[in-house]
Amino acid sequence: MNKNITSDVEDKTIRPSLKKEKRIIYNKSEILFISTFPPKVCGIATYTQDLIKSLHSKFEESFQAIICPIESEGENYDYDEHPEYKLNTSDIVSFLELAEKINNNDHIRLVMLQHEFGFFNETKNGLYLFLKNLQKEIIITFHTVLPNPDMELKAKVKELADFCKSIVVMTAISSEILSKEYSISPDKITVIPHGTHLLPFTDKKALKEKYGLKNKKVLATFGLLGSGKNIETTLRALPQIIARNPNVIFLILGKTHPAIVRNEGEKYREHLEDLTCKLHLENYIRFINEYLPLPELLEYLQLTDIYLFTSKDRNQAVSGTFSYAISCGCAIVSTPIPHALEVLKEETGIIIDFEAPKQLSFAVNTLLENETHRKKLRVKSLQKMAPTAWENSSILHALLFQKLKAGNIKLKYTLPKINLDHIQNMTTNFGMIQFAKINKPDIDSGYTLDDNARAMIAICKHYQISKSTTDLQLISIYLHCIQFCQQADGSFLNYVDKEKKFTPQNYETNLEDSNGRAVWALGYLISLKEILPPEFYETAEAILQKNLVNAEKVYSPRAIAFIIKGLYYQNSKKNVPLLKELANRLVQMYQHESEGDWLWFESYLTYGNSVLPEALLLAWVTTKNELYKQIAEQSFTFLLSKIIVDGAIKVISNQGWLQKENQENKTFNGGEQPIDVAYTILALSSFYKLLDDEKYLPIMLNSFNWFLGKNHLNQIIYNPVTGGCYDGLEEHNVNINQGAESTVSYLMARLEFSTCVTS
Repeated sequence: MNKNITSDVEDKTIRPSLKKEKRIIYNKSEILFISTFPPKVCGIATYTQDLIKSLHSKFEESFQAIICPIESEGENYDYDEHPEYKLNTSDIVSFLELAEKINNNDHIRLVMLQHEFGFFNETKNGLYLFLKNLQKEIIITFHTVLPNPDMELKAKVKELADFCKSIVVMTAISSEILSKEYSISPDKITVIPHGTHLLPFTDKKALKEKYGLKNKKVLATFGLLGSGKNIETTLRALPQIIARNPNVIFLILGKTHPAIVRNEGEKYREHLEDLTCKLHLENYIRFINEYLPLPELLEYLQLTDIYLFTSKDRNQAVSGTFSYAISCGCAIVSTPIPHALEVLKEETGIIIDFEAPKQLSFAVNTLLENETHRKKLRVKSLQKMAPTAWENSSILHALLFQKLKAGNIKLKYTLPKINLDHIQNMTTNFGMIQFAKINKPDIDSGYTLDDNARAMIAICKHYQISKSTTDLQLISIYLHCIQFCQQADGSFLNYVDKEKKFTPQNYETNLEDSNGRAVWALGYLISLKEILPPEFYETAEAILQKNLVNAEKVYSPRAIAFIIKGLYYQNSKKNVPLLKELANRLVQMYQHESEGDWLWFESYLTYGNSVLPEALLLAWVTTKNELYKQIAEQSFTFLLSKIIVDGAIKVISNQGWLQKENQENKTFNGGEQPIDVAYTILALSSFYKLLDDEKYLPIMLNSFNWFLGKNHLNQIIYNPVTGGCYDGLEEHNVNINQGAESTVSYLMARLEFSTCVTS
């Protein structure tokens, strides 16, 4: 279908089926950000705006971020929020008045100051007096950390550090400088990388055509212009680049820095234009003299083949422009500022010396003539920068706020809106594609029955609240894909290639679990026969009944559990005997393996564990056999004791299953799959609803927060921009491919929080 759509379904609940929840109205703690802010044209202003926006999106219910703009004499900007606080850095009295005003507001629990030395030069002791008089805890973010300080600078920075509770820097190099050269305790320093924007993996060719750059090899740089950018290095390198790549074009994106315009006008831009003419480069350079809106800027960067960062400032700790470029998947050629040295060390770009046009031309030509290498750099760049997404930056900031116990802040992750974009992109007229490269569907991976069965359940759940015709189209596609996979004897094959042919893998793999998932999906569709078109129900019923002749031969625990779920939803009296027979098999497995404190169906815990106790709970609802309920509760309690650690979920790692003979959880970091978390949430939802037991509710919500960043890496697993879910949580990184299994698993879990109206 490949038709993007963001669900406009109104979430009836911001909590899962909270029919007994009592809402408590309280005044949220306030965190005051002192910084420059847009519309002031300033990199730190943009940084702080992006950070606050992300904090609001992720933790709206936890605290309120408010702003205090920094202005100098003569500045008077019209801010969107009409701030209650302002700081005039030209007036020493303003520093004292601000401290007093903050002290008098009991709601302000924490102050976060964005520090740049140039902000506070006009009033010598203003910042010192502000910090000395402030009675709130303060965090200072150092945007510049100068190495090799003289005694005066060292004393000044140590003085600032003494006033604050914590210091934030953006690179490990900056942290090391503060620790070793300024003698600041490492315990006081937190490294939070400069945030970047999440973006979908886009088609460069289409973007180039949009901006009139078809068939061009695009070099680019951007940011507020000034001599420190040293763009003339690129201009002097261009003749050698053009000689080997005549279709190259260099984009210079951005206006001249306002402070430079005030002091010297457009002198630097005119110098670049003169040099362009002198070198006869007019046909190879495009000046875009605008402060571009963010969406347009990001598109320019996404179409860029190589981003050139040529700053000659040896002391520049970090660059927001550099972060934006690499997060857009650009191959990078950069001078060796600390930020570049830290990010590009793992084959994500090329480092050159300062003011070295020959090195730059050689690096650019090398990259332009090796498209395969550029593509690899692009993927590595996206993987490298995924942890720095603003969503992850806001998580690290919020955890720091919580650590400082500012107003006893308790973090509540905001549930994202339901977004079906990636589900749509992964779905063709035949079915859901199995894998994706980043968020680009990989049709070469073909299709699976597993993915289409799960997708049908998820979209059926969505249709219950949306009643959308788009959902009906998707359900029809997934249903017919399941039908396509059914064989003459009623069984299903699982693997289908892009040519719609069954692959040899079907005959090399046990397909019992896949068959079971199909039964679950068909049963779930049948349970909605009152609201779905009759032909859906009739088709599903026919496929299901044809398959059930094979059910008695199934002995895989999870396949049995999936079939029980399907029969429960089908709710057919004629199939109750089969449901009992399968439930009894689970009981026998449990009675055979459980002993002492091992209360489980097998001698190990592997994947998809939660479906086993959930299936017995559903069997109890159907049959009223109390033994099913007893074992369901016992086994689920046992499972939760192994996977809920300090209030957060940590599902069994595929790096090491948990064995009966060695119950000591090895707590592997990594190998956690979205599908396991989703199955646990589905089971928690069933236990909560069917037993009417609220103890499962907070576990359910905390488990869902795993997708939102409550995991051992403190990184998002769900991508709110694409609507896709990353494929796994590893020891040191997140697998940023967004395949069908993970994306559908997330959606299934998310929909458990949107199915009932709070009463």
